[in-house]
Formats: sequence, C-alpha cells, structure tokens
Amino acid sequence: MPGTNPAEAMRVVAGELPDFPYLPELPDRGPGADLTGRTAGLLVEIPVEVTPRGWRLAERPGRDLARAKTMLSSDLDAMEEALDGFRGPLKVQLCGPWTLAATLELPRTLNVAVADPGAVADLTGSLAEGAAAHAAEVAKRVPGARIVVQFDEPALAAVAGGEVPTASGLSRLRAVEAEVLRERLAQVIASTGKYTVVHSCSTAVPFGLIRAAGADAISFDLSQLRRGEEDAVAEAAEAGLGLLTGVTSAVPAPATGTARPTQAPTGPGDGSAEARQAAERVIRLWHRLGLPLETCPEQAVITPACGLAGVSPDQARAVLTRCREAGSMLAELIEETGEEPS
Repeated sequence: MPGTNPAEAMRVVAGELPDFPYLPELPDRGPGADLTGRTAGLLVEIPVEVTPRGWRLAERPGRDLARAKTMLSSDLDAMEEALDGFRGPLKVQLCGPWTLAATLELPRTLNVAVADPGAVADLTGSLAEGAAAHAAEVAKRVPGARIVVQFDEPALAAVAGGEVPTASGLSRLRAVEAEVLRERLAQVIASTGKYTVVHSCSTAVPFGLIRAAGADAISFDLSQLRRGEEDAVAEAAEAGLGLLTGVTSAVPAPATGTARPTQAPTGPGDGSAEARQAAERVIRLWHRLGLPLETCPEQAVITPACGLAGVSPDQARAVLTRCREAGSMLAELIEETGEEPS
C-alpha cells in the first residue's frame, strides 16, 4: 500500500475489505518496511543489515534490524486496533524463502544467498521458525481471526529458471533443482499450521511446484498467465486449491472502445463497470479451464493485479473497492448469464 501511516492504511483495508482484510506493507517508509527487510526482521538468529545495494546477512544485530522490528510492531498495533472484535479470514504476507535467498547478500561477498545451498537451508529454517511465531502473534492480537499466511515469491520463477544474476551481472546463477525448490518451499509452508497462499505476479509461475509444496492457494496476475500454463492452473483448481486472481489495476482499461462511467450501475451487485469487467474476466478464465462455474465463487478471490505501493492512496482505495464489488458479483453474474460473458 502507498503512504507511511500504518493506522490509516489499516483503516482503509478494514473499511474496503471487511470480509477479508490483510496486514498492509508500507515500503514508502524505507528499509525495513520493504518485502525483504520486513521478513528479514522475523528471522531467528540470523541478523541482517542494509548496504547501498540492499539487504545483507550480518554478523550481529544492528540498528537496521531494530528499525525493521519496530515498524512491524507498529503495523501490528494498528491492525489490532482496526480489527478489534473481527471474526473471519485475515491475511498476512511475508517474503518466501527463495525470493528472500535471491535478495539477501552473503557476508564478505556480493553474491546473493541463493548461490550457497547451505545458506539457503539456514535461511529456510530460520524463516520457518519466524513465520510460525509471526502467525501466532497475529492470532493472539486478533483472536477471532482465521489467519491466512501468504508467502510472496516474485523471484521463484527466476531461481527455477537460472535467471538470477551473479554479483558481476555478467552471468546467471545455476538453476536450482525442482525438488530442492519444492522441499524448501514446503518447509516454510508447513511451519505456520495456517491456510497458506503462495503469490507470484511474474511470468512463468511454477503452479505445479507450488501445488506440490503443499500450498492451499496460489495467487497470480491473470494478465501474466500464458496459454500453456492454463492446464496447470486447472489442475490446481481441481485439486481444491484457492485461486487468488489478480485482475484489477489502478488504471482499469475499458473492455470496449467506448468508455463507460466509473460508477454506472451494471446489474448484479450494482457495482462499477470496472468491477463487473473484473468479475467477467475471472468467469471467462473458469470457462477456459473447463471448471464447473458453481465452484468459481467458492475458490476464486479477486485481488489487485500486483502491489499498490506505486499508486496514490485514492487509487489504492479504488482498486480495493473494485475487488470487493467484483467478488460480490461472481455468483449473481454466473446465475444471470448461465454462459460465458461477452
């Protein structure tokens, strides 16, 4: 989310998504509020520090780590206040093990941790312990919530495909074997004992690997989905996994050449035209996958296409509104059309 005020961001999230709120990240606050730094602050017995290039494993805890912990604590305070008495699913998100290993430098070298299998193993074990403690802390602060833990893995495809650059930038690190990728990811997924989502908004999302690692749901950007990957998405859905489908953006494009009013009534749900378009995109995906339409409202969650940190606060709020409206339209649109939307 944009901005630097955790209380305000949490109020927006709780107001726009009352049935499925989440603990927002506010990277505009600087190092320690970013994806890598925030999660690194939860690592057990593995300190980190900031360098001009990013985060690095450190020999001892310092002020960078203390700042990351302080910011997360303030985020949790804001969440606890905004969600007092809340009952329902509540999502928190952390950096996944492979993206963490691809963005943390090793000490005394410029290479990232993914280049060292031993460092990856240590990071994974530490992350698993820290993630479990974090999920328990969130559950303690919002006792009526059903905690959903999301592991963000934007670098997973690059690690799997041998696309992570070396320190010099002149070559790429060797691809990690699929079984090792699965084992490390599975270790972290199993650690929290909660409903777990793995998110990647990159191209070439390894749906099969994520499913094999034991995730309960997969989050992806629909615009990045390639035709050859749809079979893997269908297999995940048929296996009962949830699909958090990123379809709304800060600047929605009209479905036709004629622009429609943003708040025009559109039938089911009485939401905006853009919200209806988002819901129809998900229904069309279900058609292409050959899945029973009645499973769509139960398995699909409509989400932003990717993070919202780079947009204005008003745009971020509008995207969340469209997500809520689109989700509420799914069942009625399916019942109304009975066939693929035009």
